Amino acid sequence: MDHEERFTASHWEELLQEIDLEVDQMAIVCQVPLAAPGVAERVLSNDGFVAGHDNPAAFKKLRGLLAMHYAVTRQMVGELGGDATAAIAEHVRQHLAPRIGHQLDAPRTDS
Repeated sequence: MDHEERFTASHWEELLQEIDLEVDQMAIVCQVPLAAPGVAERVLSNDGFVAGHDNPAAFKKLRGLLAMHYAVTRQMVGELGGDATAAIAEHVRQHLAPRIGHQLDAPRTDS
């Protein structure tokens, strides 16, 4: 497979979807409310206190996958441009949403 065939929009979407599904799965295992503001940055900063469940191996994997997500997104912007990357990322989020539900939301504090 040459460079032209490998880096199509569908290739990038498939790659991002695979990474994001694993990110979501590890966030669920660690009980990290990844959809909450600032949480992704805390994970990348190796702040394990953001996790509701202590699982160092899963948290390490989550952190690495999240870094990979951002690296792939940067590469996508370089290959496809910002608008196409944003559209692909949104499509991936919509595709994964039914599988993930509200498991990555911040815990509710009201009674």
